[in-house]
Amino acid sequence: MVFSSLLFLFFFLPITVLIYYISPMNFRNAILLVVSLIFYAWGEPLYIFIMIFSTVFDYINGLLIDKYRHRKLIVRSIFIGSMAGSLGILGFFKYANFVVDNINQVFQLNIQVADLPLPVGISFYTFQTMSYVIDVYLDKVPVQKNIISFGAYVAMFPQLVAGPIVKYGYIAGQLVSRKVSLDRFGEGAELFIRGLAKKVLLANNIGLLWASVKATQIEELSVLSAWLGIIAFTLQIYFDFSGYSDMARGLGKMFGFDFMENFRYPYISKSVTEFWRRWHISLGSWFREYVYIPFGGNRSGLMKQLRNLLVVWFLTGLWHGASWNFIVWGLYFGFFVMIEKLFLLQSLGRRPAFVGHVYTLMVVIIGWVLFEVENLTSAWRFISVMFGFGGNGFADQQALYDLSTNIVLFFVLAICATPLPGKMLSCMKEKWRIAGVITIPLVYLLFMFLSTAYLVNETYNPFLYFRF
Repeated sequence: MVFSSLLFLFFFLPITVLIYYISPMNFRNAILLVVSLIFYAWGEPLYIFIMIFSTVFDYINGLLIDKYRHRKLIVRSIFIGSMAGSLGILGFFKYANFVVDNINQVFQLNIQVADLPLPVGISFYTFQTMSYVIDVYLDKVPVQKNIISFGAYVAMFPQLVAGPIVKYGYIAGQLVSRKVSLDRFGEGAELFIRGLAKKVLLANNIGLLWASVKATQIEELSVLSAWLGIIAFTLQIYFDFSGYSDMARGLGKMFGFDFMENFRYPYISKSVTEFWRRWHISLGSWFREYVYIPFGGNRSGLMKQLRNLLVVWFLTGLWHGASWNFIVWGLYFGFFVMIEKLFLLQSLGRRPAFVGHVYTLMVVIIGWVLFEVENLTSAWRFISVMFGFGGNGFADQQALYDLSTNIVLFFVLAICATPLPGKMLSCMKEKWRIAGVITIPLVYLLFMFLSTAYLVNETYNPFLYFRF
């Protein structure tokens, strides 16, 4: 089940909200846990047991670490066992085939492994349970003794399948006590509807163009088609993933929780470093806190700092998928982050802002080719076409048709990828309060109506980050 489905919007969500709000406060974590398990089991009836096992496994590990706090050898053994267990489950389902395929290629073997589908959201909830155990081990957070509350934290359906990655310390207090009010519910509903519109009206529509370009043989692509296609994907993945994150945060507010912001207009960045401070913020924060800083961060000299960055970016690529594409994609961004730290940031700071914007967008767009095209050979051929090295023509009838039919959509997407619409909305609320009381609800009703109409009539409704 996905948020951008009629089943969720008009069946699951209204019933869940009704049951949640008529229940006493003491039962609400249990209600969230039960409905979250139903939500997950709707699409993953067998794999739900993996999530339940991960939850119980690290809940018990947290209790054992707390119990034997003063016996360092035992605590360290429990901690290592917890990390090995969590990473072992993630590795088996996500990376086993990748490892075996590479062993077969290198050693000319024919080892066979079961081709198991990837459990939805396993990368997200595994990182959440790991962060809890790490924080308990480091005595940063108190142990959670109520398994219902811990289960609600791990399985909470708004952020279960695609984040944001919520660290336990960020939400621990909210599991015990949280504010629920009509105003907060309204704020959450607004945020949810904005996210739904971003996903359904913007990401899905521009995604059709990328789907068409991606399905075209590389030999038949013109330079203009290649650029239109990858720019379409650049916009699709942002509005798809940030839209989902907005929906998750909105649902959280509707149930009394505050989740961290996961996107902050990344395409207005003036450097790659800034881009990654604005893109998938919860993932970057997780790697910084649990990998980069423990490895020494920037405290042990330049060479070790660069080593730590290399490790983080290798893992960032690997986290996204079991493919050399993702590893190269991660290292590609790591390279630019490192050269920016060495000298490029200072150079960009002396240039007009548009230079940094253009540089960053070029790096990011080329990076999305590595991310999305199925293998490195195809990605290189696609990039060659983009820059006129493939022998393809500059433009053809199909490219001109795609440009003319999508140019307004491109313009709307470009504007919506900036803070401008949000500033206009805030201005309406502050300066035109009387008109805003009428106009703003009508705008959200229109977004909801158009999104629903689209979902009724269209079959193209992918969610890109479900595969991670």
